[in-house]
Amino acid sequence: MSETQLKILDIAMNLNRIGNWAADGYDAKKKRIVMFLGQTSAYIKNFHSKTFQNPFKKTFDRFKEEYSILHKQGLEGPKDPLFWAEQMMTWGNILTHRVKLINF
Repeated sequence: MSETQLKILDIAMNLNRIGNWAADGYDAKKKRIVMFLGQTSAYIKNFHSKTFQNPFKKTFDRFKEEYSILHKQGLEGPKDPLFWAEQMMTWGNILTHRVKLINF
């Protein structure tokens, strides 16, 4: 597995962790959630738009768009923490399953 694939899996794992913490009680775990959102954002910023080729590029571009909204909601405190948690975990699962599409 390439270093790029491993970083994508790190992002996916963070999304699942964040989602689980939010589902267990966003307010109680907000400090940890915010810390991991920052770490995840830093991982994402390391990838440039030309890093990937289709079909993973389409997935990652869509993820980045949605993540920016989810990130903002996560910092502010989502209106519906369970729905927000589910969205984070869904993206974690999508990235985990689609990472095999990365070709170099």
